[in-house]
Amino acid sequence: MILAGDIGGTKVNLAVFEETNGRLEKREERKFESRGYPGLVEILDEYLQGKSLSLSAACFGVAGPVKDGKCQVTNLPWNLDVVALKTRLGLDAVWLINDLAAMAASVPFLEADELECLQPGIDEEGRIAVLAAGTGLGQAFLVPDPSGRYLILDSEGGHADFAPRNEQEADLLRFSLRHWDRVSVERILSGPGLVHLYRFFLERTNLAEPPWIVEQFKNEDRGAVVTRNALGKRFPPCEQALDLFVSLYGAVAGNLALQVMTRGGVYVGGGIAPQIISALKGGVFQEAFVAKGRFRPFLEQIPVRVIFNDKAALLGAARYAQGEKFVRN
Repeated sequence: MILAGDIGGTKVNLAVFEETNGRLEKREERKFESRGYPGLVEILDEYLQGKSLSLSAACFGVAGPVKDGKCQVTNLPWNLDVVALKTRLGLDAVWLINDLAAMAASVPFLEADELECLQPGIDEEGRIAVLAAGTGLGQAFLVPDPSGRYLILDSEGGHADFAPRNEQEADLLRFSLRHWDRVSVERILSGPGLVHLYRFFLERTNLAEPPWIVEQFKNEDRGAVVTRNALGKRFPPCEQALDLFVSLYGAVAGNLALQVMTRGGVYVGGGIAPQIISALKGGVFQEAFVAKGRFRPFLEQIPVRVIFNDKAALLGAARYAQGEKFVRN
């Protein structure tokens, strides 16, 4: 049996998988609120209490950079150490990987009905990019090796500089510099970033917020409010914010495809993409993806798909622990 975990700033998902005839079957799953516990070991204590599990391996995808088996979890005062996890579980086969690396590890195993096509491209073997806007902007890559396995490269590319493509985005940069000393891509391309874009267009259009949206912002997630009112075409700054968000998403995805030459495809994950799939399929994303001058023909050949499996990182962690498809450290 394999224990897999998806460790985030707000929640921890744990699941046990069992290998049957070469397939991994999920036997059970449980969700924990991260901030209710001092650390992951305490969650494992509660989860494993009273269970008689014959574990052979474990892998945890964690929101934060992992180095030498250690990680300071982003947006959570937890310091994770693979040595402590091995001790608690009584296993040597334990891995701690970045959460986007875990999501990337799921890609070779996703079924057709767990994906939505944004650009068919040409299917071929090659490097794969995964990016996911959510609380932040995560990125990871799969690089095939001659043995048929993948090397997973994690990344903190979401913290790279935001680069305007036109005058409107230059104005956005100037607006953003009134809030932060430095503007990274994930300041704009994330859940909080969508709200920031709304504020930018609210000021740019010089419109007053209607009372009904002010009330919604008080009682609901602000990103969800902007998204719902954009898709419902209820308030122009919401619509403009989502339009630019989608265009920037496509542009950043295209940049990754160029930087790593991802002939194997680009996969868009995270919680936001499935919620705005109608906007992503409207043409703006695809045009921004391929609008790279002389490399447009190359980018038009790259498949682009949205991941609809909201437990992809959990599945990827289990597959990484299984090991048959990946070069592991």
